[in-house]
Amino acid sequence: MTKNSAARARLLELIKELAVVHGKVILSSGKEADYYIDLRRITLHHEAAPLVGAVMLELLDEAGIEFTNAGGLTMGADPVGTALMHAAGTAGRAIDAFVVRKAQKSYGMGRQVEGPEVKGRNVVVLEDTSTTGGSALTAVEGVRAAGGNVVAVAVIVDRDTGSKERIEAEAGVPYLFAFGKDELGL
Repeated sequence: MTKNSAARARLLELIKELAVVHGKVILSSGKEADYYIDLRRITLHHEAAPLVGAVMLELLDEAGIEFTNAGGLTMGADPVGTALMHAAGTAGRAIDAFVVRKAQKSYGMGRQVEGPEVKGRNVVVLEDTSTTGGSALTAVEGVRAAGGNVVAVAVIVDRDTGSKERIEAEAGVPYLFAFGKDELGL
């Protein structure tokens, strides 16, 4: 990624200013941490959300990842996928977003992956941040069950707690991140 791009620099400022919360917290993984990165304060923010889309699209493009669909486990990944879809659209590219439910629906069409069809398509699984990789791996499993070809997992912030290693080992795809915790001063 162009480490010095204006969008990336501004997004980093906003993450530091709005999303990093200090204090003891229990993460979704059940682990305890002395800080929390609340990326919904970024992915749902009027200025930051478009930057998320631009930065994530640039990250994936520079890694040479070719894909037509992007999304992940609801709810952290939802606004990331939407931001990426809009950034691609602004650039004249057709990338569809999708949402992966934690479990398959027992009613209606009984889908676990919602949105435009992923079957037979190259798909990127997104997440806002990852501690253990569990949410991303659940999404990878859901997408693969729906016939999608997962080509990468990408997150905004990597907490450097083993997600990369676990996802690459268990899912067999590259794990990319826009920012490491070191860049956030953590």
